[in-house]
Amino acid sequence: TTTASNRPKASTSKPRETKRAQLIRMLKAKTGADVAQISKKLGWQKHTTRTALTGLRKAGFTIERSASDGSGASVYRITAEPSGELAR
Repeated sequence: TTTASNRPKASTSKPRETKRAQLIRMLKAKTGADVAQISKKLGWQKHTTRTALTGLRKAGFTIERSASDGSGASVYRITAEPSGELAR
């Protein structure tokens, strides 16, 4: 028989945030993010970051690209999200 003392305890920690969720959070920020910032934060190579941006676009997100203020890198921001199941 299993007693309360030897049963595995339920995890009380919240689930780990996925890299996709982290990317979306970065792009929703007022300042947005450039490819170098995203790559560094998520541990991705630049081509992987650009592919992820394309994937979000295909999933229905509207991503705006604008010139940065001096560094020369493009800054990306989410300006509209898909509705329903695509948002996941």
